[in-house]
Amino acid sequence: MSQRFWETTPLHQMTADEWESVCDGCGKCCLIKLEDDEDGEVYFTDVACQLLDCDSCRCTNYAERLTYVPDCIQLTPEKIGQIPWLPKTCAYRLLYEGRKLPQWHPLISGDPASVHRAGISVRGVVVSETQVKQEHLEDHVIHWIE
Repeated sequence: MSQRFWETTPLHQMTADEWESVCDGCGKCCLIKLEDDEDGEVYFTDVACQLLDCDSCRCTNYAERLTYVPDCIQLTPEKIGQIPWLPKTCAYRLLYEGRKLPQWHPLISGDPASVHRAGISVRGVVVSETQVKQEHLEDHVIHWIE
């Protein structure tokens, strides 16, 4: 990968390795979201996908995640602009919107743990969906301060 490729390479022209490295590892996209049937509003919960390691904020079976979690959204350059619930801090969203990556992003800091130290990740604030009954998800709605 070339240095600072994210500043010169459009999302749709990135290699697979470049694309994957853009992910900051916050884990927010792996949270269970609820959609209001009446107005379409999407609400985040503090409940993480069963495959998310709640400490590292990484998928425990990334390569086969769609087999185990069929409704997992696979981010692609084409989908970024169509997913309004992506966190405002999401690196894919930032680049799509023509903005710069923040100093805490691992590509800038050189440290994968910088996202956790900056308080951007879900580490320490979420539980696995294996610990929450489906009928109690509404009790877990949260509002991120971004």
